[in-house]
Amino acid sequence: MTREELVNLERLMNYISWHFLRKKEWKDVSKTEWAHVAGEFNALLDKQRKQRKLSVAPLTFGDNYFYEHLIIKKLKPWKNRTAAAAISSPNFSRLNTIANALGYTNYIDFINTATEGFPFHELKINIPLAPVNHKLLEHLVGYWYCYNRNLPMRDQDEGDRIWRSSLEIYRSGDEYLVERTGRDNHMYYGKITSFANYLFIIMNSTTFIRQRHFVGRLKDVEDKMKRPGFQVNELSFISTCVSFTEEPIALYEIFDRVQHARDFEKVSIDLPFDSPLLPKHIMTHLRDVRENRIMEH
Repeated sequence: MTREELVNLERLMNYISWHFLRKKEWKDVSKTEWAHVAGEFNALLDKQRKQRKLSVAPLTFGDNYFYEHLIIKKLKPWKNRTAAAAISSPNFSRLNTIANALGYTNYIDFINTATEGFPFHELKINIPLAPVNHKLLEHLVGYWYCYNRNLPMRDQDEGDRIWRSSLEIYRSGDEYLVERTGRDNHMYYGKITSFANYLFIIMNSTTFIRQRHFVGRLKDVEDKMKRPGFQVNELSFISTCVSFTEEPIALYEIFDRVQHARDFEKVSIDLPFDSPLLPKHIMTHLRDVRENRIMEH
């Protein structure tokens, strides 16, 4: 292998470590955890096979593939100063399969577009209206789908569509972080905080600078959270950003909690108005364009 190939392989393994285990580097992942990752990949591949209605089963990974073939035989020798030229190349069809399962067209697409990590530290969000509502933030940890209205071009009403993107809220140290998908493997990353019953999200993109802000309020949530079994299943936000034409945009967006993690797809898709994948309560909100949009763009 060349040094560049090993650097790219390390990026892939670090990406997988963060994607599945929220660990920053492959060095932090144990052999047992890599076996778990292999199982996750096999589940993803089986899901893709069923969605594409393929009769031939896709390539699967053994429990020790990641740890033994990529860590022990490739990355560890390289980090122990073994010459790159003395390390054999991995099976690139398997690397393509891995990248495809992660949502990329192939391994080269991953190399060209994936980021090493999100610079969360660059995001500042501090609105000292009241003490941070840690209880509410912990309550919001989990998987969500986000819905916003994608208006068609003029005179193309038949093209009305809803954009659904997947979003995860999770805790990292004392902070609560947000990751959200977009079109073409585009990713947003952000921070969320809460003061009293208000929620604030600041979000950015790794592809272009178009910072977004979300502001929402959960009425009477402090009293409701005291009730046994209560759960926040829907969040409503006013989302603001600057458009490509440098005009400010404000949209009404809805976060809908995914009740079962097994049903969560970390992808962004366009849904037509009559899609069975569009929940009725979401549709009720989004059909009222004038009520839910602050300004046209």
